[in-house]
Amino acid sequence: MLAIQIENLEKIYAEGVMRRPVKAVSGVSMEVPEGEAFGFVGPNGAGKSSTIRVLMGLARATRGSCKLFGIDAALPEARIRVGYVPENPCLYDYLTPLEIVSMSLRLHKCREGGGTRRQAMAWLERLGVADVASAPVRSFSKGMTQRVTLANAMAVNPRLLVLDEPLSGLDPIGRREVVDILADYKRGGGTLFFTSHVLHDVERLADRFGLIHKGELRSVRSPAELLGSEDLVMVRSSGSAAFRGAREESAGNWVAEVPRSELWVVLDQLRMLNHQLREVKPSLSLEAAFMHVVADEAPREDS
Repeated sequence: MLAIQIENLEKIYAEGVMRRPVKAVSGVSMEVPEGEAFGFVGPNGAGKSSTIRVLMGLARATRGSCKLFGIDAALPEARIRVGYVPENPCLYDYLTPLEIVSMSLRLHKCREGGGTRRQAMAWLERLGVADVASAPVRSFSKGMTQRVTLANAMAVNPRLLVLDEPLSGLDPIGRREVVDILADYKRGGGTLFFTSHVLHDVERLADRFGLIHKGELRSVRSPAELLGSEDLVMVRSSGSAAFRGAREESAGNWVAEVPRSELWVVLDQLRMLNHQLREVKPSLSLEAAFMHVVADEAPREDS
């Protein structure tokens, strides 16, 4: 069964005093089968969040259709046991994490293994906020609020997780913990649909990526295909002079993305320049992947 089915989705907003129509999403079609992890990536304003808002029933499609497990996404029953983490979570600030997660468990009719309180506390513990389970969320930092929102989504034993920048606001340890939790969820057969600007943190999760630009879905590929036939390697080093194709990240620190076939040539050059090698790894950055897909369209868009 398809977990997500989007056909010719178009979303137009009215902007400003003159209510000028602005097309946020234009003719997007995609399918995500059950058990797949699908990364939905693109620059700010590309249409990612607008697509997710229609999927979650928070906005109406101007044209086209969205279905969750074969049910129109606008209907409440389509979202039973669908976990959702928005980009900017807005929780009832007078409630506690325990109250928020327990309420979701009741709404999704999840009553397993000892009642809602035990289920809620288990996920609050796993996300590292059990010690403030009875404190109002109004005093929480962005990272703590994000952890509560993730616990809220995971506690309902979701058949589908829809995550809009789920790692936003988390420190490096928190990001690693969340990626591990999502990897466990995927291994258990769960379906993921997520956006992220930090592809490095989530590249091991995605089976396929959809690249969206200016409201249009430009490409759907696996991570291995994103960079096309040009297999790139990222090289970082420290030294007084630049090497071929490098850019300076900070004073004396250089980075370059080079074809794998030229790696040894670049390493020899670094040795001759007396550079200290800091890192060599496969390059799969969002920026590089996206530019490989849309670079050939840049002249047309600028005209």
